[in-house]
Amino acid sequence: MEEFNREAHWQKIYTTKQLNEVSWYQQTPTTSLEYFSQLNIPLNASIIDVGGGDSFLVDHLLNLGYTNITILDISLAAIIRAKERLAEKSSLVKWIVSDVVHFKPEEKYDVWHDRAAFHFLTDAEDINQYKKITSNHISKNGYLIVGTFSKEGPTKCSGINIQQYSKENLEQTFSENFNLQSSQFINHSTPFNTIQQFIFCCFQKK
Repeated sequence: MEEFNREAHWQKIYTTKQLNEVSWYQQTPTTSLEYFSQLNIPLNASIIDVGGGDSFLVDHLLNLGYTNITILDISLAAIIRAKERLAEKSSLVKWIVSDVVHFKPEEKYDVWHDRAAFHFLTDAEDINQYKKITSNHISKNGYLIVGTFSKEGPTKCSGINIQQYSKENLEQTFSENFNLQSSQFINHSTPFNTIQQFIFCCFQKK
């Protein structure tokens, strides 16, 4: 059996589908923005959006005055689209093209945000590598915000399997280095008039 090429898969998605032709499309990432407000994240905090691609979170964070934003995505095409949309503002953002499990951060982050990227890691080795990176590269007392498909959510996305999570699963996954601060279920309305249930958890680094 041919080995699955994660990078090629996502590059194809972002070169063949328009912005509003993917299920995760969200003009205003309300849930994510609420975390930044509730946690009183300083405007100079070091923030990374993992799997941020051409998500609109960066647009909103820039408009709110955040000054230290990194976007990481496995797809160069996704990042190019985001840069084109932001135009001159794109120079205010650090852009990294990498599979998160191969990411070698050069700094520590005060906020690690991940909406719908972590659940694509279904291999135990990849999950452990993700845990290692977050443990080593999130500041003490920094935040890990993760949104994944819940146990009531889809089992596949973009034609590939995902890992569903409950609050308990996510808490156990990151409990060695993080304390769970809050969790919530969110029903995301896709552009195709379907509902996908997410579980969002906010952790703080021990």
